[in-house]
Amino acid sequence: MMARTGFEFGGTVLAPGERRTVDLPVSVLSDHTPITMSVRVIHGKRPGPVLFVSAAVHGDEVIGVEIARRLLRAPQLKNIAGTLMVVPIVNTFGFLNNSRYMPDRRDLNRVFPGSPTGSLAARLAHLFMTEIVARADFGIDLHSAALHRTNMPQIRVSASNDTTLERAEAFGAPVIVRAKLRDGSLRAAAKARGCDILLYEAGEALRFDELSARVGASGILRVMHHMGMITAKAPPRRGAAPIQASSSSWVRSPAGGLLRCFKQTGEGVEAGTLLAIVTDPFGETEQEITAPGPGIILGRAMMPVINEGDACYHIAATAIDPARRMQRLAADLEADPMFDEDEIL
Repeated sequence: MMARTGFEFGGTVLAPGERRTVDLPVSVLSDHTPITMSVRVIHGKRPGPVLFVSAAVHGDEVIGVEIARRLLRAPQLKNIAGTLMVVPIVNTFGFLNNSRYMPDRRDLNRVFPGSPTGSLAARLAHLFMTEIVARADFGIDLHSAALHRTNMPQIRVSASNDTTLERAEAFGAPVIVRAKLRDGSLRAAAKARGCDILLYEAGEALRFDELSARVGASGILRVMHHMGMITAKAPPRRGAAPIQASSSSWVRSPAGGLLRCFKQTGEGVEAGTLLAIVTDPFGETEQEITAPGPGIILGRAMMPVINEGDACYHIAATAIDPARRMQRLAADLEADPMFDEDEIL
């Protein structure tokens, strides 16, 4: 918890009640164009926690940028307790080039905590850790599926304490997946420094979709309400509890060919449920792809052309029928008293 003094950030000091966009220098391109990481800082008049929200760590995951934009237009932020740091675009290089990666083809989310003298990716990761994570008590990192895949809205968390899991539940995504920390990821590096992160996954690379954006923006506001950073006219609606899954796995194609999918993200499956069929271009051979057990489809491939061994369906193991949960989610979004989308669209 911070005393209500000025908030020092990027060589400037924000007074209580002030909001400002601060540009952190990252690099200079070969044509002398400066590249910065822009951060919107809202320093509340009342004491409270420091929260960061980040998007586009992978440059082609643009749904997070839209969620950040909607969040910053939310009227609830006019009188927050604590401090909010929003980074709509972490990987500017990838964002400008519609690419997941950095210019040197490195995955930024595999080089944290970075180094001040390493590769360009390592230097950007180090900047994020020293300027953002080091100042924060908690974080929410926004992602989408990789290119040619799609994800249903979900929270990934490796909860080390009840508080983090409570915030994951407060977010309100239909599914919470207990996901292991990966070496070099922002989640792992931040956790090592005492800052837990909720990772929100939803939608496709280079695409917007309304459900992913609404669940994401509303979910952040719900977490802020749970943390005592914002108030609401009425308590947040609590519909069906999120489905919790302790594991998930990819079902892979047994052959190369043309993929015909019969199941979509968010649908429940049983052992043996027909997910898709792979056929050769002549239509002479067909191979079925079936679910290995009961669960909910978290994500799937979008391309009809597939190679042997390619990931087709991402399934979280659960015995809970997700259909009713998804219906309740839609109803909650329509009637959420915390989130008037007409005010922020």
